[in-house]
Amino acid sequence: MLSQPLAERMRPKTLDDYIGQKHLVGEGAVLRKMIESGRVPSFILWGPPGVGKTTLAQIISNKLETPFYTLSAVSSGVKDVREVIEKAKNNRFFNTVSPILFIDEIHRFSKSQQDSLLGAVERGIVTLIGATTENPSFEVIRPLLSRSQVYVLQSLGKDDLLELLHKAITEDVLLKEKDIRLTETDALLRYSGGDARKLLNILDLVVSAEEENTVEITNNKVVERLQENPAAYDKGGEMHYDIISAFIKSIRGSDPNAAIYWLARMIAGGEDPEFIARRLLISAAEDIGLANPNALLLANACFDALRKIGWPEGRIILAETTVYLATSPKSNSAYLAIDEAIAYVNETGNLPVPLHLRNAPTKLMKELDYGKEYKYAHSYEGNFVKQDYTPPEVKGMQFWKGQNNPAEQKLVEHIKKLWNT
Repeated sequence: MLSQPLAERMRPKTLDDYIGQKHLVGEGAVLRKMIESGRVPSFILWGPPGVGKTTLAQIISNKLETPFYTLSAVSSGVKDVREVIEKAKNNRFFNTVSPILFIDEIHRFSKSQQDSLLGAVERGIVTLIGATTENPSFEVIRPLLSRSQVYVLQSLGKDDLLELLHKAITEDVLLKEKDIRLTETDALLRYSGGDARKLLNILDLVVSAEEENTVEITNNKVVERLQENPAAYDKGGEMHYDIISAFIKSIRGSDPNAAIYWLARMIAGGEDPEFIARRLLISAAEDIGLANPNALLLANACFDALRKIGWPEGRIILAETTVYLATSPKSNSAYLAIDEAIAYVNETGNLPVPLHLRNAPTKLMKELDYGKEYKYAHSYEGNFVKQDYTPPEVKGMQFWKGQNNPAEQKLVEHIKKLWNT
């Protein structure tokens, strides 16, 4: 046990030792009531890293005295899921509480992996407890989500973190042997970001670096020992998606100052520059589109240039492209057109291609009138000739609708003139 990290040694075993999430497990709270009743439904714990999702699942298992199976979505496949369900069947006895299947990072499970859970959850073979740092409404399939409660866990507040610090230095088997004085705690709390695991890891790092039995915790000492960028955030967690979302929405909203601010946040946080460049490419097509087609060209050039010159100069290219996109006229007509067309295709299925539009590479195909009566546009004046280019069922559908900006209005007028509409 002494070789375990501090965060593992301090992992609570009961609800009374559990710190934080009073809205769920405090006296009289909904989850605590269910646990104390001895019956819990399948549910998903959604919250940032280090707030006690895994710990809470283990406490529930201990309280209910039921078999507890753990799968990590990172390393487990459908086969692993089925094997665990089979074990759960064998360990389930009449009128006993269902075994618990805890899946960490359930948002990383593919649709087929999540589908493989459905039957066992429906029949009560297992009680599913999923943990995720991402919004389950986007990452968990609807049938599984409808069979599970979702409980939101919050980042630990200052009081919770201070309670955890004092608990660690007074109760941990190793730390209580030292004279640890919490002279200053601002840096500890700031670097932890509401993450209990990170807080304990930082405390462990600072204390273990001291040779003397008396250890004074100060802000400067934490910064020196940690040597970590205080602006850094978890690039695999929810903050990563929140900041890029704010960045793209600022571009879409034509606010260059806000867009540059969020770009700076990502740069200071150590975000992958190519990830930012890819999102700029998407924004150029989705949000600027045909209102300024040069935006896509510039975004693509930004991506190429970033790869050529690297970092830190690459930040200038990202900034230039960000400002250009944010200040460009906006149109999502192409985005709306393809989504409307896809929805129509999903509704109508595989309509046959008209014969005159089909390719005819063989004699048999020609004999079957493939390509017959097709009119080659370049053989006509103005490189245009009227003919049907869709199945009869699609005739008259208008998927692309030019929006009210100078560039698209020219395209609209050109098409109207050609088709006399």
